[in-house]
Amino acid sequence: MTLKTRLLVVSTAGLFAAAPAVARPLDGASTDVMIQGFHWNSASAGGWWNTVKNNAATLQAAGFTMIWLPPPSDAASTQGYLPRQLSVLNSSYGTEAELTQALAALNAKGVKPIADIVVNHRVGTANWADFTNPTWNTCSAVVAGDEWTGACGSPDSGEGYAAARDLDHSQANVRADLKTWMNGLKEKGFAGWRFDFVKGFAGGYVKEYVTATAPWFCVGEFWPTNSFDANNPNNWKQQITNWVDATTGTCAAFDFGTKGLLNDALTNNNYARLKASDGKPAGGIGWWPGRHVTFVDNHDTGPSETCGNGQNHWPVPCAKVMTGYAYVLTHPGIPTVYWAHYFNWGLGSSIKTLMDIRKNAGLTSESTVSIQRAEAGLYAAIIGGKVAVRLGNNTTWTPGTGWTQAASGTDYTVWTSNGTTTPTTANVEFVCNNGTTVMGQNVYVAGSVAALDNWSPTTTKVLSPTAYPTWRGTYALPPNTAVQWKCLKRDGAGNVVWQGGSNNTVTTPAAGGSITATASF
Repeated sequence: MTLKTRLLVVSTAGLFAAAPAVARPLDGASTDVMIQGFHWNSASAGGWWNTVKNNAATLQAAGFTMIWLPPPSDAASTQGYLPRQLSVLNSSYGTEAELTQALAALNAKGVKPIADIVVNHRVGTANWADFTNPTWNTCSAVVAGDEWTGACGSPDSGEGYAAARDLDHSQANVRADLKTWMNGLKEKGFAGWRFDFVKGFAGGYVKEYVTATAPWFCVGEFWPTNSFDANNPNNWKQQITNWVDATTGTCAAFDFGTKGLLNDALTNNNYARLKASDGKPAGGIGWWPGRHVTFVDNHDTGPSETCGNGQNHWPVPCAKVMTGYAYVLTHPGIPTVYWAHYFNWGLGSSIKTLMDIRKNAGLTSESTVSIQRAEAGLYAAIIGGKVAVRLGNNTTWTPGTGWTQAASGTDYTVWTSNGTTTPTTANVEFVCNNGTTVMGQNVYVAGSVAALDNWSPTTTKVLSPTAYPTWRGTYALPPNTAVQWKCLKRDGAGNVVWQGGSNNTVTTPAAGGSITATASF
């Protein structure tokens, strides 16, 4: 993300209608928390809109400010992701009247409904592409090269979707009808959009739809096609950020980068994954937190009513779900809670405790993160100077005096500041690149201050291997101090081998700050 991106975000303010009394989530630092108001099996039992309506007061009491609801239109699939007649609002989730009542109940409680908008693709009413409600030309409305041989539209502006006809957004009548339909949903009571499968069409069209409908909030599902690589999360982060840029910042995106890193960290106990080389969170929230919506699992990635059912494509380990929420609900970004976790898994009380901590501490989508430790078995960070969190089975780290424990569970503890905490140290992450790694050979750091054992090679600090031959470790040092330091290791005979050349020098930041210092053998 470049400065140009930031300027584009500022320039989009004029695209929206007059600002309401309460700032929209994308207008600045947001305190919003969203719940995904369904799971994969929600429509199967019928009457889902009534379930949502009956829980409106519970959602308000929990502190949710937005609820992402499933696709509201008639569809060929139970879940709604193969839309058929967009303008018909009777679906597997209930009747149009029941939907209207649910929306009214939510709005009355101040919980803004966000509609799942599926506009990348569509199926015909009786066959491949006989589009009705609204009615479109069955040839030009479908992109050239679609599975349906009758398609004669323009080339697809994104990836193909094999289960339905890929719509040609270059057609003016298609775009006009989509805008009319979306504005009709707003009149029903929807406040914003969750755009499905946005990698299927150009982000510029999303900007056009947002401009025409002025939603209170919108977010896109850009789930990259290539496999996630925890060693190189920037690949996914860049793809997702590029999409947000294509909308000129009018929409946020789900933070699949953070999702992938949490999956890896919680599965393998490797919490080093959560810290980037620049010391920031390693997911999308480390680049552009105000435009990333974080989550632990959703209707695609995780189970539904119980562990193991639902789609379950890419889940966090079931026993580590609350550890994931301890991260998501304390960190920047706009967090989302999964309905199944809150209502079906019996985790509602624990999740609400974390939401209360976030709200009472005034944490926002833009809160600062000072990562204290990120290594095997331990992640520790202080967020906004007001909340401290520790994840993992290594319980040796605490935030020190002036903090009160506010929540805890398996592999997580959260503290809040009582207002008297005064940092007296600065955090320095030392990185040593050992080009001749020997298995079992430890790498250390030594230096000119007591925290680095005053150059003693016998009691010096050991680092942790990340991706060989890189070793790293974070230590609390005196602030505003020029510190001399070096990497060292022991050879096969146990002899100390120092990094060659002159001493390295790092000037530690002000108290409470963090910096990374790197050297090589």
